Amino acid sequence: MIELRAVSRSYPTGRGAIRAVHDVTLTVERGEWVALVGPSGSGKSTLLNLIAGLDRPTSGTALVGGVDVGALGQEALARWRARTVGIVFQFFQLLPTLTAVENVILPLEFAGRRGDRRRAALELLAAVGLAHVADHLPSELSGGEQQRVAIARALANDPPLLVADEPTGNLDAASGAAVLDLLVAYWRHGGTLLLVTHDPALAERAPRVVAMADGAVQHDEIRAAALIG
Repeated sequence: MIELRAVSRSYPTGRGAIRAVHDVTLTVERGEWVALVGPSGSGKSTLLNLIAGLDRPTSGTALVGGVDVGALGQEALARWRARTVGIVFQFFQLLPTLTAVENVILPLEFAGRRGDRRRAALELLAAVGLAHVADHLPSELSGGEQQRVAIARALANDPPLLVADEPTGNLDAASGAAVLDLLVAYWRHGGTLLLVTHDPALAERAPRVVAMADGAVQHDEIRAAALIG
């Protein structure tokens, strides 16, 4: 599903460049769940953005589903992202002037999906336990509810890849557990899940953990006995 070949990402500054990701080579098979861990500034989120097509490598190649993401133009990249990857952020990134159901409808519109989009969005909200707040604005929802709406939105086009950047980092323990259960359910149904986290307890549940430091992969562990229940 993911093949990174000597991928680097640097950002120019007045004194040269900041190297956020350096020479990362990594393969993630379809259907894997990988937890990406490491201290702040280790390059985890930058790597996630490169995989999701939110950023482009300075050098190297990022292949996702066999597509060289960095080589796509803006329009082609938007179309690719709409059908290939769902993205969940720590701070939800819901549009504040749209209701929950309208936020979920957006990716369906971007992908040009035909049929009753509202009904499809309502079914997604029902799947995450939020059919009763479909017409509420994000400001009327709790943090946990907003994140579940964000997950419904990320899953709207049934993407083969779901990337999540600290999806429980802004939630209380109960809400975080509910959100993690939804992500695990996606993975159990055959999706590929890439999860950035600082939470050791969350990382412990993943069958594979990739640790980063200073923009590079330091450790890659596959654990058959992971606590995935």
